[in-house]
Amino acid sequence: MTQSVSYSGPLPHPALLAKYNEVIPGGAERIMAMAERQSAHRERLEAMVVESNVKSQQRGTNYAFVLCLVALVGGFSLLFLGRNIDGWISILGSLTALASTFIYSRHKQAQERIEKSEALMSRKAR
Repeated sequence: MTQSVSYSGPLPHPALLAKYNEVIPGGAERIMAMAERQSAHRERLEAMVVESNVKSQQRGTNYAFVLCLVALVGGFSLLFLGRNIDGWISILGSLTALASTFIYSRHKQAQERIEKSEALMSRKAR
């Protein structure tokens, strides 16, 4: 007779934890503490990554706004100075860049939502 047991997870099977206690007094408690520390560490790292990404996106948005504002002011200045073609090119170029960036980011967000939804559905189907 052959018996096979499989267990998956960050911690050993409870029966194995009990055996650790037999071999090393307090061994199960030490393993649990190690898993808790690792989990807390991972959560801190994930929070730092999310916070960093949010700050980076905000910084990028601010830089894009300033750059677009400079282009618009420059375009209106050129119009005021009588350089109509250059002024309109600057104004329309910056507005086109803003609109295309907005449309692209909306499209990308929609794609990501679809991909995440499909991934969740495939996990539920298993």
